[in-house]
Amino acid sequence: MDIHQESGIRDAAAAIVSAFDKRVPTDPVKTLIEPLGLGAAYKVQREVVAHLSRSGARLTGRKIGLTARSVQSQLGVDQPDYGALLDTMEYADMDEIPWNTLIQPKIEAEVAFVLEHDLDQEGLSMADVIGAVAYALPAIEVVDSRIRDWKISIFDTIADNASSAAYVLGGEPRKIDKLDLRLCGMRIDNAGEPVSTGCGAACLGNPLTALTWLARQMVRLEQPLKAGQIVLSGALGPMVSVTPGEVYEAQVAGLGSVRAVFGK
Repeated sequence: MDIHQESGIRDAAAAIVSAFDKRVPTDPVKTLIEPLGLGAAYKVQREVVAHLSRSGARLTGRKIGLTARSVQSQLGVDQPDYGALLDTMEYADMDEIPWNTLIQPKIEAEVAFVLEHDLDQEGLSMADVIGAVAYALPAIEVVDSRIRDWKISIFDTIADNASSAAYVLGGEPRKIDKLDLRLCGMRIDNAGEPVSTGCGAACLGNPLTALTWLARQMVRLEQPLKAGQIVLSGALGPMVSVTPGEVYEAQVAGLGSVRAVFGK
């Protein structure tokens, strides 16, 4: 990589870090890194996460994004992406999420998997992955783009830590051996009205398929998933824009419900 390529990665990371710190969106960074390929976008992501870690944040797991085929087609890709989850992003059911920590947030309902065993061997099967899951929880992911007006390409969202901001976990762990996660229905309500519906099949056909994809990907990258880590599956239905002062409840069949509360 020559000095100009390194400069593009450095400049993209600086723009996104500034947006994180100031809560002011930046222009797309695609033009800075597109000639270098998607690997460069992940290098920017690592720089951004390293910056957040230097401020005291600790890695708690991973999130999977772009699990809907329609969104993949829109962004011109044929596979999901991933980002880092940090302890500073985690909220419990009904915890208030400060609005001043966000820029232009939306929410998605997902399945959160908590691992009991490391997933660090080559050639992982779905059975290996299922056996490594301690339990699952309903989750709401708060996605937020540091890119102005959500005008993102695949390069922008990967660089921006897969457009992640926060996640809310339900409080009743469930074993997955008796759950049909492919057919589990999902609904998000606001003020008693449904604002998003879907099911597990919207997430790469099955949330466990998404988890298996990520586990294999992280082994290839020599950053395997570890016991105790959380993995967010990807969305079970359409994203929803949110409003300050509102409460959103996600219900996932077999897993229960979880509520995200946004401050004013």
